[in-house]
Amino acid sequence: MILNTLARKVFATSLLALASAAAVAGDVEISPANTAWILTATALVLFMTLPGLALFYGGLVRSKNVLSVLMQCFAIAGISSLLWLMLGYSLAFSEGNGFIGGLDKVMFAGISRESLSGDIPESLFAMFQMTFAVITPALIVGGFAERMRFSAMALFSSVWLLAVYVPVTHWVWGGGWLAELGVYDFAGGIVVHITAGVAALVAALVLGPRKGFPTTAMPPHNMTMTVTGAGMLWVGWFGFNGGSALAADGNAAMAVVVTHVSAAAGVLIWSCIEWIKFGKPSALGAVTGMVAGLGTITPASGFVGPGGALIIGISAGAICFFATQFVKRTLKIDDSLDVFPVHGVGGILGSLLVAFFASTELGVFSGYGFAEGIDSVGGQLKVQMIGIVATFVYTAVVSYALLKLIALVTPLRVTEENEVQGLDVAEHEETGYNL
Repeated sequence: MILNTLARKVFATSLLALASAAAVAGDVEISPANTAWILTATALVLFMTLPGLALFYGGLVRSKNVLSVLMQCFAIAGISSLLWLMLGYSLAFSEGNGFIGGLDKVMFAGISRESLSGDIPESLFAMFQMTFAVITPALIVGGFAERMRFSAMALFSSVWLLAVYVPVTHWVWGGGWLAELGVYDFAGGIVVHITAGVAALVAALVLGPRKGFPTTAMPPHNMTMTVTGAGMLWVGWFGFNGGSALAADGNAAMAVVVTHVSAAAGVLIWSCIEWIKFGKPSALGAVTGMVAGLGTITPASGFVGPGGALIIGISAGAICFFATQFVKRTLKIDDSLDVFPVHGVGGILGSLLVAFFASTELGVFSGYGFAEGIDSVGGQLKVQMIGIVATFVYTAVVSYALLKLIALVTPLRVTEENEVQGLDVAEHEETGYNL
């Protein structure tokens, strides 16, 4: 019996040594388990935009603009997907310099059925990343909802994807200069939420407020639609964060756990603040708190544990709530659907807090360590701040310049008459409801 056990151990050790040697030699085989999970995660992330974000945003606007928002989300999905195929993926993920990738992967050149990215098909990796390229410009829609021309929206979204999203993606995930510094952004706090939030804020400032803002009440026309879309976002976010592990492993599982914990905390904290401040909690507050919790945990989701996620979610619910009040009521900026105070502020907050809760020395609040070459909270925090400031400034400057340039080609905003009529009829000759 002892000899048999010893023989099995020797055999297992030999197999492990052979597998290691094969990996070193570059003879990596496809992992069916990882491939199946990333296929699922890819579908979940696309599900976040269509129909999740489309319904979430669609319910938040007035009934005369519901179809315009749905149309914008669908159009952006189509535009972003084709641009990613033709140029975006190559510039983001092929070998280049610290600021932008090369042209080796234009039109997915060199990607075949057999080519791998790690141990999953490269075609799948490219498609997974495509779904991120779809949702990011779609998030910006909330900043200019109910007043931007469809033609201007399409042109801005197209150029913005290539001029802002793609370079920042390369900086952080494509081996660019922020990756070399050791910036932590597991699933898009910097790449997705800060870029979208800042662009939405800039767009709101450039276009100006909707007619009647802030004196005229503009409540959501269909909270049932919004809550339905919010539920889809919550579920889809498991693919967003868990899929970013690019493997069906403990890292993916923990990313899903901390994502859920932060979302739950965001819901409850936002609702409690509303309850105390206004006397009643609202469904709108609950779903907004959920999105705040999800957006804030995103950059940290692969680096923190459940305890850290709880604090991050609580912080998101409170800080994003007051950021929303500050932007709308104090600054009187008409970021129509609160993209910057929720996604932008949440992305910044999560990108800072990961420096603390990635530490392995916080007991039940510990995470899984700092980036390679960094050995302290201060060191990680410094790197995170560099990433945040660089992304914020770059996104703001380029987004502003693009809007001003596009305004020379086509008016950014619909006429006052069309805004009063509603964009559904004015821009698409349709109505959302035939009553």
